Amino acid sequence: MTNPETKPRPPRGLQRLFVPGVCILIAFLGYFSQWLFQTSPDLLPGPLTTRESVVFNLLLASLWYTYYKACTVDPGRYVFHSSPPPTSAIPPPPTTTTATRWCKKCSAPKPPRAHHCRHCGRCIPRMDHHCPWTSNCVSMQTFPHFLRFLVYTNLSLWTLLYFIYQRLSFVWSDRHLPAYLGPTLGHLTTLALLSLLCLGTALALGLLLYTTARGWVLNSTMIEDWEVERHEAVLARRDDDNSSHFWDGGDGVQAQLQIEAVEFPYDIGVFANMAQAMGSRNPLAWFVPFAGGPVVGRSPPGKGPGWEWEENGFNDRTGMWPPPDPDKLRRARVGWPGAAARVAADEGVAMRARETPQETLAGFARRQEADLRRRVVPQPRRREREDNIFAELEELDDEVPPRGVGSEENDYAWEGRPAWTNSEGDSLWDYGVDEDAELPEPPTTGIPQPGGGSDTDDDDNIPIAELIRRRKKQT
Repeated sequence: MTNPETKPRPPRGLQRLFVPGVCILIAFLGYFSQWLFQTSPDLLPGPLTTRESVVFNLLLASLWYTYYKACTVDPGRYVFHSSPPPTSAIPPPPTTTTATRWCKKCSAPKPPRAHHCRHCGRCIPRMDHHCPWTSNCVSMQTFPHFLRFLVYTNLSLWTLLYFIYQRLSFVWSDRHLPAYLGPTLGHLTTLALLSLLCLGTALALGLLLYTTARGWVLNSTMIEDWEVERHEAVLARRDDDNSSHFWDGGDGVQAQLQIEAVEFPYDIGVFANMAQAMGSRNPLAWFVPFAGGPVVGRSPPGKGPGWEWEENGFNDRTGMWPPPDPDKLRRARVGWPGAAARVAADEGVAMRARETPQETLAGFARRQEADLRRRVVPQPRRREREDNIFAELEELDDEVPPRGVGSEENDYAWEGRPAWTNSEGDSLWDYGVDEDAELPEPPTTGIPQPGGGSDTDDDDNIPIAELIRRRKKQT
């Protein structure tokens, strides 16, 4: 079975101009500069030598090719296979909790380190961020090409800066000579503008190369760096409060969080980190422009690169990343009964819920009414109705205006957005992550819910084949 694929959303507004703008910038800095050096003999030391021209144009060719690959290589997709349902009865729901991340927009499990990209419209393996300048996600499959593009871009810019420095140094050394013996005013103005543009671009892309190389060495993505900073802030707040962490969902139910420190598990050593990201243990192949990269495993299904990630063993058990987000749990608790416990299981948080007798009766009445509706409405018709509702919700989600714009309903549509931002003011939304895909319907866990029963009562939201596979694995 293949998870439903949604078409990538086309770039909007100025985003459509980002890739053509990058191409124009590369052409201007790379080729207009050579034309200027060639047609202005008074700009000493004159035109580029044959050796300089060959080296510079080889760097430009590598830059063009790696940028093409960074823009066009598929960031990866997950394909799920399932066998026909067995004829025997479905095993009873498990009593233990197994945290399994679930994407409600893909209607499929979310493997470790994957996130649902709001631009690409699907879950991306080892998503780093969605880059508007390539109109593509930097992911497990595109990271090697993106890193090579940054390397060759910086080498080209530094080479061009060296050529410009040579000519500016001659202009400065000849500043006392008569003006008619030097370059024209137009050539001097063009050289000054070219040097400023090249220097600004080199500084910006140099910082981007530094952050990308740092993530490469530490085996962390921009999203995971954000999660690390958020987790440290949560732990600092926990230590400052020095008390139990309760919240009230407004319905009389209180829940307690027990948040434990979680170490980042994917840093397995410098060389192993770099080899894993580039898909090869041969360092000579890491920066070859025509080299490839890792690919999401297809056989056996659910195994191999992109599905499983080696951990360093610093935590008590595997699968503890990402660490819990208390704000997400609070929003889920306020949203509707059972959501907080299900999100808690999804995030690996220990939580205890207390309920009143009135809530027990109310929960039983809700489940009884839902069962009656499921029996009255025929299965095909009910599925068709749900598909229509989800389609309408997806359309509304695409058109949500910024917070504070429009009516109160628009503000409510933004209630699920992450409240916490890092030291630079960035949220997961800024990296292209669609957190609404994770809120607040993770997979069933068998955790007791307010009102009795467990979240397995909502099995209708998960494909039957997935339920059978998960329960067979846990029993």
